[in-house]
Amino acid sequence: MKTTVKQLDYDAVMALPRYPHREPRKPNLFWRSVIWGLTVPGLAGTDFHFTTQRMELLDREQPCLILMNHSCFLDMQIAYRILYPRPFQIICTSDAFVGMGGLMEWLLRSIGCIPTQKFVTDLTLVRDMEYCFKTLKTSVLMYPEASYSFDGTCTPLPRKMGVLLKKFDVPVVMIETFGAFSRNPLYNELQVRKGVPVSAKATLLYTREEIREKTVQELSDGLDEAFSFDHFRWQKEQKIQINDAFRADGLHRILYKCPHCGAEGAMLGKGITLGCGHCGKQWELTPLGDMQALEGETEFSHIPDWYAWERQQVLREIENGTYRMELDVDIAMLVDFQAIYRVGKGHLSHGPEGFHLTGCDGRLDYRQGPQSCYGLYADYYWYEIGDTICIGDNEHLYYCFPHGSSTVAKARLAAEEMYTLYKRRRRSAAVRKEARV
Repeated sequence: MKTTVKQLDYDAVMALPRYPHREPRKPNLFWRSVIWGLTVPGLAGTDFHFTTQRMELLDREQPCLILMNHSCFLDMQIAYRILYPRPFQIICTSDAFVGMGGLMEWLLRSIGCIPTQKFVTDLTLVRDMEYCFKTLKTSVLMYPEASYSFDGTCTPLPRKMGVLLKKFDVPVVMIETFGAFSRNPLYNELQVRKGVPVSAKATLLYTREEIREKTVQELSDGLDEAFSFDHFRWQKEQKIQINDAFRADGLHRILYKCPHCGAEGAMLGKGITLGCGHCGKQWELTPLGDMQALEGETEFSHIPDWYAWERQQVLREIENGTYRMELDVDIAMLVDFQAIYRVGKGHLSHGPEGFHLTGCDGRLDYRQGPQSCYGLYADYYWYEIGDTICIGDNEHLYYCFPHGSSTVAKARLAAEEMYTLYKRRRRSAAVRKEARV
């Protein structure tokens, strides 16, 4: 999938008018039927089926909040197959609205999409969702992870989800997919693994009465439990064999650090193996999704365990003050829905103070503190341009494409851990202050 990209001077981009806010549109039955029809070829060959749990307690006309795990490009088609003909809006990233001279924006709004900036505080989005529930009387589909899973497990959820559930006061449905990640993991360079069955389960997680009865913490804990999935473990438990000769392509995008010698940026996933260019050790990605060393000890057979180890290594660097990422990058910007604008080259730093982006002959200087968000919008082969780290605010988004080996996974892990550490230290300081009082 590609998007509209234009080369434009940084000052010219900054002078462009921003896209105006527009209220969500209720998708009519025609558009809902068109999208449902497109799911037939889209899910062909996946043996798709779904089950439900407690959904009989939800009235078909009753607006609800639908939460769904984010696995791959099939997610929206799966949602339509399950929810049709229920009218619902879709919270989606603002960059999806770019292209075709405004036609893409018109089309996406017609089918009920609501644009938002990923990992940017957006109070307007909350008002839009309330407008859907109370005025349009439609449901809202939301991917609370905000990004595709890197390692097949859940990415951090917003910590205020429980508060939002209380505020919206509508039933909450959870859609969990199975097989979609295994069929098309983000790191695998958009290559589809055929023969992997895809299914889903739709569960009424909370009724309105249950939301009113439970505390904010109980609601948040319930969401954490609902999103405690592991797609690699599911593949092994279901004995799903993936024999494609390209199954390890791009695996170094998430497994970037060698557990044998500790080198970073020297890993390469190609074919069915992942190897370290520094020490020479190699692992095979088996048909069941395990890692197996070709020689010697297998440090981590389960990919999420390897990824969790990388997270701990990043946290250790942050805590001892040695974490620092310095990247030369190509810079693109999103300010409207006409195009993604390439504005030049620059440098991206990431450390305890957060992100610092400079470039465009000194005219661009943007800082983003570690407390700004619980996560980071990082993506692989974004719109077939390249691996990217995206930072910014409600006015401007900066897409940074690193030169050389991909390091976006480490940046994402570091941003998540810095935010968690910041919040932990802030709570500890508040407790100490209260104790003194």
